[in-house]
Amino acid sequence: MKNKYKMTKVGNIFFAKRRLVDNIYKSANLEGIKVTFEDTYFFMNNVNTGKISVDDMLKLKGLKDSWEYILSTVDESLTIDYIKKIHFLVCKGQNIMPLGDFRDKGVGITGTSWRPKLPSECNYVEELKEILSISSELERCIHLFCWTQRSQMFLDGNKRVANLIANKEMIKYGQGIISVPVELIGVYLTKLIHYYETNDIVEIKDWIYENCVEGID
Repeated sequence: MKNKYKMTKVGNIFFAKRRLVDNIYKSANLEGIKVTFEDTYFFMNNVNTGKISVDDMLKLKGLKDSWEYILSTVDESLTIDYIKKIHFLVCKGQNIMPLGDFRDKGVGITGTSWRPKLPSECNYVEELKEILSISSELERCIHLFCWTQRSQMFLDGNKRVANLIANKEMIKYGQGIISVPVELIGVYLTKLIHYYETNDIVEIKDWIYENCVEGID
């Protein structure tokens, strides 16, 4: 998979900051948090429009805090402990337990009878190591984005965590950012369910490559 962009790290951080409201808006909607771009913009500027529930405000705050964290730690190695830290930040205050640690019970996935394995049955360290060995930086990040969602490591917030850690690596290697356009979420979720059920990652990786990678030359 050919890289689309080769930005400097500083340039990519600047680009990500410029696109922060848009990315949080898209990431929230991908997770099923129904907020408008306008409400997200005002929230990010500390203005309460009165249109966002308390629960959704906590989720937006988790996304904001997590983005601030990844932008300040972009050079850190991506490890399972780092991923757990992102889950802690993105879900804090939202009555999700365990927080910042792997789920300890099964979960259902909307739209499919497929069920992910329990984390205790998986070796995420080795799986992550294999992904990080992919030579193409962009392909590596897209694969990471997909794998984190399918792994369902946590009781909730897996799509948000996937977006954050994939974008940390995107920025680190000057590849732009990954964000699923809100108008294409339905198409994306259909492809994601297919990937869940078959573990065939090729189609969804190609689709993300064509539709969800943003950057500047």
